[in-house]
Amino acid sequence: MRIEKIDAHETRFDTTGKDSHGRRHSMLRKSISVPGTDEVMPYVDAGLSDGDESFFYRTRHPKDQIVLHFTMGYLGGDIATLSQTDNHVSTPFVIGRNGIIYNLFPSFYWSYHLGRGTLGGNQVRSRRTIGIEISNIGPLVRDGDLMRTTYRDIYCGRGEQSAYTDQTYRDFDHYATFTNTQYEALIVLLRYLTARYRIARRFLPPARRHVADRSVADFGGIVSHVNYRPTGKTDIGPAFDWDRVIGGVKRSTNLRTAAGAG
Repeated sequence: MRIEKIDAHETRFDTTGKDSHGRRHSMLRKSISVPGTDEVMPYVDAGLSDGDESFFYRTRHPKDQIVLHFTMGYLGGDIATLSQTDNHVSTPFVIGRNGIIYNLFPSFYWSYHLGRGTLGGNQVRSRRTIGIEISNIGPLVRDGDLMRTTYRDIYCGRGEQSAYTDQTYRDFDHYATFTNTQYEALIVLLRYLTARYRIARRFLPPARRHVADRSVADFGGIVSHVNYRPTGKTDIGPAFDWDRVIGGVKRSTNLRTAAGAG
């Protein structure tokens, strides 16, 4: 899908609640306060309208970490993939390019989101971590004057340099950029989750942000998918602005005990 068509695609999902598999989502607009601040986090409760909850497990486990992902897709397909019946591969949150936070299930429950080959164990770490998916096509491949996705559809022209970054990482030389509204939404979501679950607002040092290491399982804070997967994954990738997110998340506040929904 060309980048200029993504807004219309996301608007269709946001207004109809119909994902790419044709299933309807509740699309209830809500908001919740970020504990200890005067911030309010708007979000959309996007659970399936038919009440299907078979894509996550309704058991609670302590949370000690947040893991950032990108979807390598577009929003309607992202939501459809993450809410497949009996699939149990999902995350509670998806952030569209439009900056809307979609909540698929309560974040105190869990689903697999790290995958086979996860350092520390897929089940153990998926239970104890909160996954956030950011809707982003991920790695791109140059084809003359075009930039194509790994699915070979055209994403943008080579000259549309705000749409991607030229950085080599894990066998790819180009990655799609994220939107300003996604960064803003992610920052407030991270501030909310770290406060609610008392997860440290810590980040890996630059030298460790893009590599896998078994010690990641013992790191209390915010990491990304590649920190758990030595091969096979590229998210959150080199186009992600860690400094912007770190600065926003670490804004000083007086945190109180958190309680709320989502």
